Amino acid sequence: MSRTIKIFDTTLRDGEQSPGCSMNLNEKIEVAKQLEALKVDIIEAGFAAASPGDAAAIAAIADTVRGATICSLARSVDKDIEAAYNAIRRAESARIHTFIATSPVHMEYKLKMTPDEVIESIAHSVSYAKSFCSDVEFSAEDATRTDLDFLCRVVETAIKAGATTINIPDTVGYMIPEEYAARIKYLREHTTGIENIVLSCHMHNDLGMATALSLAGVENGAGQIECTINGIGERAGNASMEECVMALKTRADHFGIGCNIETTQIYRASRMIQTITGVAVAPTKAIVGANAFAHEAGIHQHGVMANKETYEIMTPESVGIPKNAIVLGKHSGRHAFEERLHELGYTLDKEKLEKAFEKFKILADKKKVIKDRDLEGLIGAVPVSGEERYILDRFVINSGNTITSTAVIRVRKGDETFERAAASDGPINASFQAINKIVGKDIELEDYSLRALTDGEDAQSEAIVKIRVGGGDELVTGRGVSVDVIEASIKAYINGINKYFND
Repeated sequence: MSRTIKIFDTTLRDGEQSPGCSMNLNEKIEVAKQLEALKVDIIEAGFAAASPGDAAAIAAIADTVRGATICSLARSVDKDIEAAYNAIRRAESARIHTFIATSPVHMEYKLKMTPDEVIESIAHSVSYAKSFCSDVEFSAEDATRTDLDFLCRVVETAIKAGATTINIPDTVGYMIPEEYAARIKYLREHTTGIENIVLSCHMHNDLGMATALSLAGVENGAGQIECTINGIGERAGNASMEECVMALKTRADHFGIGCNIETTQIYRASRMIQTITGVAVAPTKAIVGANAFAHEAGIHQHGVMANKETYEIMTPESVGIPKNAIVLGKHSGRHAFEERLHELGYTLDKEKLEKAFEKFKILADKKKVIKDRDLEGLIGAVPVSGEERYILDRFVINSGNTITSTAVIRVRKGDETFERAAASDGPINASFQAINKIVGKDIELEDYSLRALTDGEDAQSEAIVKIRVGGGDELVTGRGVSVDVIEASIKAYINGINKYFND
């Protein structure tokens, strides 16, 4: 490879800004650990000045993760920069990422600042960030709608002030690849000192070209791609990490550019984000979608059986997708269970392993055989969000098309049990109403979805709920898995409530 680019992951910052993708502290730490396993170069852990919760999460990640630079976003405002530094200061490697808008529309209507005032702000904020941290990144927000010559002035100012990385983001997903390539090339040819810093690409997917734009940027001299797992992010999302990385790897003959990502961890990272956020990827999603390596057409099937290279440009194993094997049943012991999890790429601490094994035994009593996808669903059902305040004990449902549905739900809370009944127009809604009575909170169900997680007559169902508790602003995502769709739904609702209390 002629050069190696840096992968800057912003799943925990820009990704979390996607509607319904908020995460609590424990979930953020779990994601950060997975990004560490991926060997991401920089983890943008959040926006410290946004809230005390964000600052605490960044600090916790800085304390936990090793091997990656931990970064916090900050506006070009002194208090933001101070908050960012306080959050990342204990990191093994730390970066402050400061930004200000530079396009005419943003300067006039949002900032109400002149171009000269923006330049002055850049010089001050980058210099101020540099006084705290040697690694400073500057972003020219809405750079792709910024006058090119003014953008050169912006970049040169940031360089002189001490920036080590400069981001040229397509904030609103406006560019096409050829335009962006020309913009990067122009900057490199007309900006003094640009050879001494790393140019970065942060692309949004409003026109479906975020990955192509990122690749166009690095082809023309950018040294960093900013991206998210599964491409989650505001509006249509960000550049997808898995797409950018596997494009560089698969077409190394063309790009001649490498990166440090451990690609066998990609699938697990994708599954984790889906589990935590409740946002599933489309079956046709490149690299990690359910159909990414599926071949239905007879001519394709024949070709793949003869030689995989006929229709596969990469292998499922290269991104960590496990082979679907029937390996476990109700007589399988703890050792066999743990060993298979290791083979699938999961390493659990003692407490989580114990919880997972308990769930495995319950599942094994209901299913004849346990497949790898069953195990993935089971691991996803093990809470990463702290203590389970409420635990489902049992439920009784009475329902039919000629009667009002009733539900009796009993849950455990510590050493106590609580049981309530409710009636409604369906068994699931009746169950939720009964739980509301137990919890004693005003809980609104904002979204509900149900899908088959595995195949066959005894397939596991996955229920995803998004709830709002006590009229608050924040949506909480709950997830439940069971071979019974009503039980999966009840577990998802209780999981969401537990996450609310653990936040």
